[in-house]
Amino acid sequence: MSSPARWLVIRARLASGVVDDGRLPDALIDLGGRAVQMEDEGWWVTHLAEAAVDTDRADLWRDRLSGYLPPGGIEVECSWQDHEDWAELWKRGLEPRRLTDRLVVTPSWCTSEAGPGDVVITVDPGMAFGNAEHGTTRGCLRLLDEAVRPGDRVLDVGAGSGILAIAAALFGASEVWALEADPLAIPTAIMNAEANQVADRVTVVEETSTVASLRRRGRFDGVVANIQRAILEGLLPGLRATVRPGGWLILSGVPAEEWDAMAASARTVGFIPDAVDADGEWRSGRFRAPGP
Repeated sequence: MSSPARWLVIRARLASGVVDDGRLPDALIDLGGRAVQMEDEGWWVTHLAEAAVDTDRADLWRDRLSGYLPPGGIEVECSWQDHEDWAELWKRGLEPRRLTDRLVVTPSWCTSEAGPGDVVITVDPGMAFGNAEHGTTRGCLRLLDEAVRPGDRVLDVGAGSGILAIAAALFGASEVWALEADPLAIPTAIMNAEANQVADRVTVVEETSTVASLRRRGRFDGVVANIQRAILEGLLPGLRATVRPGGWLILSGVPAEEWDAMAASARTVGFIPDAVDADGEWRSGRFRAPGP
């Protein structure tokens, strides 16, 4: 599929005096932003593909963002940007992130201070969700670091940029399947797998996952799914069928206030809670399937 001709640039910041609880960048992602970057003077900026934009009115975007944020004012600016300039914007200010004792996520134009034994994932901002700028991605990466064992067979449902599938391969998985419904994200995920030299172990597939399609995938040692709670809950029977006895499941994309309900739904289909990662307002959790 061809790239969008242009992108809607949304810049937003909290008004003076409003308590910043860290939710603004997550709100921009939730409303369709492809990645989020902080600029000077408290501004956050994101881009939306033209086909996904129903309005470029700043007042309407301000109203939408207000529903996610603490009481008070928010400033919003909107403008259009040609596609070819999009990636260059994100190079300003992005730096390597160390997420665990050994895991570093870095853009390709940065020199990371990785040491011996570190696992480095190189992911540039692109037309797909997932570059460690969102709490759900970070939570999944931390839980994956603890879960993946050498030789594991792993499934990533809702792969986006492919960052979680790539991480699983770098942590030692011998075979990873990355399923993604958005056709715009597929080339990005493939490119990222190649850039991280794991394309021989990561297979990217365009698929809108259903319970039936997941059941046809067979059994995996581990499964990760970073998507909205409503979708996760509908897929749980299929996810349960894909995890081998004694295997693990990582779920994310769930706000803190909804996590207890999400965990209860996972227990209903037979998963056993194992660990929870908290990152701002977001929760990610790891579960075990009964068995040896």
